[in-house]
Amino acid sequence: MLDFFSIFSKGGIVLWCYTFQGVKASFTEPINALIKTVLLQERGGTSHFTHGALQMQYKLDNEFELIFVVGYQKVLTLLYVDKLITDVHRDFRDRYRQKLLDGSLSWITLNFSYDNQFSILRSNAEVKESKKVTTMRTFDKSEKSKKTIKSMTIDKNKDAKDAEIKKKTNSPKPEKVVSVVKANVEAPAVQPSVPQPNNTLDPDVIARNREALAKRAAASKAKGKKAAPKKTGKSARVWQNGGNAKDAESLDRSGNTNKDALTNGHSHDDNVTAEQKNWVNTSSKIQDLEIDEEEILEDEEEYEDEDVEEDVEEQANTKKSSGGIFSMFRGLVGSKALTKEALQPVLNSMRDHLIGKNVAADIAEKMCDSVANKLEGKMVGTFSTIASTVKQSLNDSLVLILTPKRRVDILRDVLEAQRAGKPYVITFCGVNGVGKSTNLAKICFWLMENGFRVMIAACDTFRAGAVEQLRTHKTRLHTLHPPSMHGGRDGVNLFEKGYGKDAAGIAMQAINAAREQRYDVVLVDTAGRMQDNEPLMRSLAKLITVNSPDLVLFVGEALVGNEAVDQLVKFNQALADYSNAENPRSIDGIVLTKFDTIDDKVGAAISMTYTTGQPIVFVGTGQSYPDLRRLNAKAVVHALLK
Repeated sequence: MLDFFSIFSKGGIVLWCYTFQGVKASFTEPINALIKTVLLQERGGTSHFTHGALQMQYKLDNEFELIFVVGYQKVLTLLYVDKLITDVHRDFRDRYRQKLLDGSLSWITLNFSYDNQFSILRSNAEVKESKKVTTMRTFDKSEKSKKTIKSMTIDKNKDAKDAEIKKKTNSPKPEKVVSVVKANVEAPAVQPSVPQPNNTLDPDVIARNREALAKRAAASKAKGKKAAPKKTGKSARVWQNGGNAKDAESLDRSGNTNKDALTNGHSHDDNVTAEQKNWVNTSSKIQDLEIDEEEILEDEEEYEDEDVEEDVEEQANTKKSSGGIFSMFRGLVGSKALTKEALQPVLNSMRDHLIGKNVAADIAEKMCDSVANKLEGKMVGTFSTIASTVKQSLNDSLVLILTPKRRVDILRDVLEAQRAGKPYVITFCGVNGVGKSTNLAKICFWLMENGFRVMIAACDTFRAGAVEQLRTHKTRLHTLHPPSMHGGRDGVNLFEKGYGKDAAGIAMQAINAAREQRYDVVLVDTAGRMQDNEPLMRSLAKLITVNSPDLVLFVGEALVGNEAVDQLVKFNQALADYSNAENPRSIDGIVLTKFDTIDDKVGAAISMTYTTGQPIVFVGTGQSYPDLRRLNAKAVVHALLK
């Protein structure tokens, strides 16, 4: 059973909404979630969206900027929803096409109703779907129930006989051969031989049969098909009665010098008798009948070869003439609605281009599908090409994806936490070797440059040398920012408890110490772990659940493509599965390292942002502390599409 069906414009005007009987829930929140999460974020690669227990299916009309949405409980399997939303879309467009073309929605009033027509379409869709459902037949109606024990008994002798009979029946019969040219010499009639007693034939009959057979063979050999002449290449075709300058003398009938005249000494056609004309016509007919079949086939092949050559030459000339100044108009759309068939070649090329720029394959596929759904049916200008239209739409989509839907302003949040009398806690997580500790030190330097006091919690109790690495960073940062710059207090401090301890307990102690010593920020360093390592993922989920950090940052490499998607998905899934909290935390932002080593292969940024929907907070561009940048979405998209 459906819950609701709604039609609204992309501008937010609801044209019509239908709520089914017995449904009292409000669907404002699910539809708003669909608009914010899918439509505004350019994630329309699929036509389904789930919000809680509600499953929604939508269809875009890009020509009239309309959205058709149907909602139902996701536990139900309603197979007719696809047909229903397609039928409603087509019917609504056709019924109100002229009004929609005007662009004004003033005709949508409180008295506007589409309920009756919708009920008819829904009934038709349900009836057609119910007809497809077939019930399983009972055992009594099956063929197996009619078999008896006797019918299932195997008789080897009977099977062998049946196989022999079937083999004889299926043996191929000789085909009859029909000759094209009839033989002029007929074999003499042979009287049927009469069998003699004891199944013997008379010797005279045998001799006559042999003689007739020999004559028939000789006649067929004499009148048989001629051997196919060898092909000597193409020669100029000579048309009948065509002639040229050399044939002028033989065709000249003005004088008495025509040697080929049909009459003896007569030069004009008037002197040719009717008998002679009749003889000429008869001779020509006889010659026509004696044309061999193979010669006819050769002529047909020659005609076909000449036609193919002419077509190839014509195409070459057309291709040659289409170059130059007119080549700039190639591929123009010409003020018509775009179709999926027209978009598919360009989208396939664009998908391969994105994969070549390090975008994950499934993400590139979803983005191209989203662009196809966004452009299908859309009217474009006369001087717009399909490639330029697709590229511009993809450019807009990528910018929206990289633009964070919520701004992560760490400095503002630190000031708010400072006014609340508590430290601002940031937890770093990621796989091995991506540069978590180095980028933690860069962010620490950035915070100290802005006048905040930072405590580093060494919670990587698994990797050898992790604590010593943070101690080295602390010493260097302390040198760059001595206590005099922070009112006589240390600008950075390291909280460590050695190796082999519980990381969640060390983080809790560091936060409490930072609160007592009035540090502004706590940066929690965690051990690198692969996304499939269950014990370490449980430890990370425990650390985040127990300490409730203000920001969880995932540190990833810009060098990876498909692996980035797998890492992010499994990290988020592990945080949700291994957390005991009612509302488990997930990754809040991304730090993209080694961004200076990839040139224009910036696809990992798209893959990570598209997977989580979370923004890229920082990108690492070098080895020194100041090499930390904010992400420029337009610059990344420009490098991705060039």
